Amino acid sequence: MKILISNDDGYQAPGIVALYEALKDVADVEVVAPEHNNSAKSNALTLYAPLYVHQAANGFRYVNGTPADCVHIALTGLLGYRPDLVISGINNGANMGDDTIYSGTVGAAMEGYLFGIPAIAFSQTQKGWKHLDAAAQTARNLILRMAQQDLVGGPSWLLNVNIPNLPFDEIQPAKICRLGRRHAAEPVITMQSPRGDTMYWIGEAGRAKDDADGTDFHASLQGHVTITPLKADLTDHDHLGYWAQTAARLA
Repeated sequence: MKILISNDDGYQAPGIVALYEALKDVADVEVVAPEHNNSAKSNALTLYAPLYVHQAANGFRYVNGTPADCVHIALTGLLGYRPDLVISGINNGANMGDDTIYSGTVGAAMEGYLFGIPAIAFSQTQKGWKHLDAAAQTARNLILRMAQQDLVGGPSWLLNVNIPNLPFDEIQPAKICRLGRRHAAEPVITMQSPRGDTMYWIGEAGRAKDDADGTDFHASLQGHVTITPLKADLTDHDHLGYWAQTAARLA
């Protein structure tokens, strides 16, 4: 099994190191990750600046670009082969609900999916890397079970997985969930720069708005690993008929 690992926290982040250590003895693993933290970069590609690849002392390769950049250049020439699985993470904090739209962790995995390769985005539900070893073991076990079921190396799929920050024996079984929804983000934070200019910092993510039974928010609060199948089609299929009628009236 050949696995490409990336992330959005950067190649030195504890999450990607733990994931590599958990998988290196069961697969041929390559790491291509951003040089610096690229959280919330979503699927962004760098089109108007050169990208450079360097290799760290531990063998990880890092790129002066986004998570999607890393996977894109890895799959279009850097690796020289097609991996069986693309993995992103382990992220420092949850990627649930609306987070998946902004997430660089999900963006890296989605880039693999767009190239027709099965992909998984792994995140811990809380920041701080507490019980990271348990999260890495959970990710390893899930990947091995998928490989045993011949789900790796075949048709592409994309999974968003969130793992509670709990000891391994306290983590509850995985649940398949839909994405929840968040309230609007907290207000922007303003500060004065030393030169007297106003600086703006994006506010914190909003609280969960839809955390009903069946959502990733609800299951994670019960200590479960949450698994949400994702797709890249943003079409509002339920309302295609409505908009067809509306467009006809506007013609």
